[in-house]
Amino acid sequence: MYDNEIYSNSETGKYTEYQTEHVIQNTENTDTAAQSSTVKEKKKKSGFRKVVISAGLGLAFGVFAGGGFYAVKLGTEQLVPKEDNQAVVSDQVSQPGGVNNGSLSSVNHVTYITDDVSGVVEKVMPAMVSIVNNYTNTSTGMTLWGQRYDYSQPGVSSGSGIILAENEKELLIVTNNHVVENSDQLQIIFIDGSTATASVKGLDSDMDLAVISVPLETLSEETKNEITVASLGNSDDLKLGSPVIAIGNALGYGQSVTGGMISALNREMTAEDGSTGIFIQTDAAINHGNSGGALLNINGEVIGINSSKMDGYSVEGMGYAIPISTASPIIAELMERQTRTDLVAEEEKGYMGVSMRDVTAQYAQMLGIPQGVSVQEIEEGSAAQQAGMMKYDIIVKFDGQKVSTGEALAELVGYYRAGETVKVTVQRLVNGEYESIDLELTLGKREQ
Repeated sequence: MYDNEIYSNSETGKYTEYQTEHVIQNTENTDTAAQSSTVKEKKKKSGFRKVVISAGLGLAFGVFAGGGFYAVKLGTEQLVPKEDNQAVVSDQVSQPGGVNNGSLSSVNHVTYITDDVSGVVEKVMPAMVSIVNNYTNTSTGMTLWGQRYDYSQPGVSSGSGIILAENEKELLIVTNNHVVENSDQLQIIFIDGSTATASVKGLDSDMDLAVISVPLETLSEETKNEITVASLGNSDDLKLGSPVIAIGNALGYGQSVTGGMISALNREMTAEDGSTGIFIQTDAAINHGNSGGALLNINGEVIGINSSKMDGYSVEGMGYAIPISTASPIIAELMERQTRTDLVAEEEKGYMGVSMRDVTAQYAQMLGIPQGVSVQEIEEGSAAQQAGMMKYDIIVKFDGQKVSTGEALAELVGYYRAGETVKVTVQRLVNGEYESIDLELTLGKREQ
């Protein structure tokens, strides 16, 4: 028992010693953990203080920066009046600014326009007219027995025009050739709603240009006071992205306004009738009825004559106009021509000296030849022979006007006196291909 007690006490003592050491070690570990916890707590507090300081500095910077920008804004507004609804048209950095004459301004070399171009439109609109073309549509058909017959029916089309000049007797209006060709009667509608009858003064089908005239004596004083003459610009100075305004009698509903920019310059296009030309391309809407209307720059100057002949491509946002710098010399020449309003007396009427046969669109397509009037016979010593016309030449234009039937050609010649010289364009077969040839023909007099 005693020995057992000694052993037990001895073991107990060892256990107590071990336990004491373990407690000391745990105590040391506890102190270390406590110190570590204190350090972490200090770090947390230090990090929080840094966040608070950073946020405070950021807030202070924002306040000072905002105040600075506001001061700049106040300063610039003292120099430039504020304007709403502004659209920047520049490849430089844009900034707010004022307007000049309600449409254009430049601040630090940044050019822009406002959405409101009513001032420009109001200035130019009196020079715009609507055109109604009353014509006769002639077609050819075939019976069940293979016999050919012709039939006709009246038609009406709409277009636009621009008042470009006025002389002692006439008001001169420019439009597209396809707007007025084959007309029986041309009716002009002015800004005040009044109407007048116009006559063709000159046509150029290659450039799709026409000049028509209205006698001043047929206009009331009220209308004369309402209308104005448009100002011409320079299309050679245009740049891509320049703002433009299109005005015209869209779809025949009356004058309307669309806006856009210059999308492309010197665009070579082929029209539905096969003719080609160089055009200004714009994203301003140009639809049927807009043909002959004005494409304007932001100053209200005519820089192009709209044409809807290209819309057969059915591409949205692509309209075309004839550059005014290209058209101006042709328009000036057409304005100098004599206006043909009355038929010449029978004894004074000019004479070509040919027999003709129509080449209709149907036959032209079937035979692969140009549409027009085929020369079947030429009288000896006639005006046609002296001009160099040949048998089987196909007459396609007379004095710049397209002709498609012998009847239309004979009617046209009826407005010219014997002795007058006109340009006649024929298509001639040369080495298996048709070539366009212009002939200077001095009209003769029919022998009685």
